[in-house]
Amino acid sequence: MEKIYSCEQVAERYGVAVSTVWEWIRNKKLPAVKVGKLYRVKESDLVSFEQNNKTVKD
Repeated sequence: MEKIYSCEQVAERYGVAVSTVWEWIRNKKLPAVKVGKLYRVKESDLVSFEQNNKTVKD
């Protein structure tokens, strides 16, 4: 099963505020699944997010 992250864990991973992660989700920059009142982010979506937001393309 794929690892799932909370918004707090994503924020910690990237060194940003949780509100920034919520903004990425609202603006459809980062896909997420809403579980109850909370969002969860799949590891594969984080990898895609990183690839799509590189400043230098490989």
